[in-house]
Amino acid sequence: MLGKINKLDAKNIEKQLARCPALPSLSSINNALQGLLLTEQRYTAQIAEIIRRDPSLTSRLLRLVNSVYYGLSTPVNSIEEAVFYLGVRQIRQLAMVTPVIEDFQRLTRQCTFPWREFWQHCIGTAILTREVTASVHHASDESDYVAGLVHDVGIIVMAWTFPEHFAEIHRLAALATHELTEIENEVLGMDHAELGALYMERHRLPELMINSARHHHHPEKAGDYMPIVAAVQIADLLLRNEKIGFSGDCLPVTLEQCFGASGWKVLFPNATDGENNIARASLTRTLEMIPSMLEGLV
Repeated sequence: MLGKINKLDAKNIEKQLARCPALPSLSSINNALQGLLLTEQRYTAQIAEIIRRDPSLTSRLLRLVNSVYYGLSTPVNSIEEAVFYLGVRQIRQLAMVTPVIEDFQRLTRQCTFPWREFWQHCIGTAILTREVTASVHHASDESDYVAGLVHDVGIIVMAWTFPEHFAEIHRLAALATHELTEIENEVLGMDHAELGALYMERHRLPELMINSARHHHHPEKAGDYMPIVAAVQIADLLLRNEKIGFSGDCLPVTLEQCFGASGWKVLFPNATDGENNIARASLTRTLEMIPSMLEGLV
C-alpha cells in the first residue's frame, strides 16, 4: 500500500506540523462587521459601507443574492439591496466564510485536488449543521456554523504539510475500498481529524473548533461539545450521501448510515418515529436548496 512513501510517527508529524502557517481568519472570527451586526440597531447603509471595503466579500454577497436560491426576477446590483434580501444572519455567516476560504486557498495551491468541491463540502456542512442544531434548540450565535465550516481543516493542513503523503492518500481513496481516515492512518500515521485538532490546539483556537475537527466522525467522544459535533457529523454524512461537494472520502454513504450514526442518537435519543420523520423531512428540504446556495458562495 505504501510504495515509496514513509509512514511517520506522531513526534515527527507534530514537528513538521509546526511549519504550517497560522490562518489569521480562524483566530479573528469576530470582526468589525460581525460587531455591527450584533448591535441593537442595524443600519443597512453602515453594513454596506463595511462590506464595500472587502471586494471579495462584496463579490460573494452579490453572487449569493443573485443565485438560483433566491430566484429574483431582477438582478441585484446594489450592496444595500443585497443586505436587505439576505438578512443579518446570512451576512454574518458570509463574513465568516469569505476570509476563512481565502486563507484555506493560500494553503492549497501546491496540491492538485478538487478544492472548489471541497470548499462546497465545508460550507454545505456549516449550513446543514445550523439546520440540524435548529431542529433541537434555538442557536443564539454562530458557533455551530463555525464548527461545521472548520471540521475538515485537517485535510488542508495535510495538503500543505505533507503533500506527497496527501497525493498518495487520495490516489488510494479514489479506489473507494477503505474509509479515508483508515488510509490516512496507514499512509501518514495520523488521520485528518487528529491532524486538524493538533493544528488548532497549536494556534490556541476555541475548544469547540478543536473538538469539531477531532471528533466529527465520533461525536460521542466530544464531551461538553457533543451536541454541536453530533450535528456536524450528521451534516457531513448527509452531504456525502447527496454527493454535494467533495470531502475527500470516496466511499458511498447510505441514508441508513446517516440516520443511524452516533450523532443522531446523541441529538434524538428518545425521539418517536414521527419526530424522527419530521426532522428528516426538514433536513431533506434544506439539502435540496444547498447546491444553488453554494453556487453563489464558492
